[in-house]
Amino acid sequence: VYRLLKSGIPAKTIFHDLLIDRGNGEYSQIDVVVPTKIGILVFEVKDYNGWIFGNGGHEQWTQVMAYGNEKYRFYNPIRQNASHIRYLRKELNISDNIPVFSIIVFYGNSTLKDLNYIPRNTFVIKPHRLSDVITNILNSHSEATFADKWEVVRLLRTAVDRGSSTIATQQHIQDIGDKLGKHRIYE
Repeated sequence: VYRLLKSGIPAKTIFHDLLIDRGNGEYSQIDVVVPTKIGILVFEVKDYNGWIFGNGGHEQWTQVMAYGNEKYRFYNPIRQNASHIRYLRKELNISDNIPVFSIIVFYGNSTLKDLNYIPRNTFVIKPHRLSDVITNILNSHSEATFADKWEVVRLLRTAVDRGSSTIATQQHIQDIGDKLGKHRIYE
């Protein structure tokens, strides 16, 4: 959020820690959403160390640490944010002609080593490049035509309020735990 403010994004247009209703009693948690005149920026923030390897189309990416002695798999953040965007579009009731940009930010002591097949309107970045990416997006796209931009802002505020609700947040954490199914493994 601090880097967005330093990039010239007004504070009133930065929405963080949103819970978006998936319509089935579950939620998607979105780190940051910024509506702009050219569309909507949706941020997924990852805190990883080591080397990061990934393919935009694969389900899993790899984190390599300790000079290759430790490898960990994690869910593709591009797919994760695409899912968030799908539910966000539905909740905000915005048409497909409104551009939504997916920005995956890796902070921590990580190196983006070998990433490929990054989809259009998707950016994978380190925090120090945030301003460059926002400038690129804002300068290379024409103004979007929102049906009702104030309704979009109102709905984003509602999602932020939901994200600060202890009950909704606990339900979201429970739902993720149930999906992972670790409690159903007996060794």
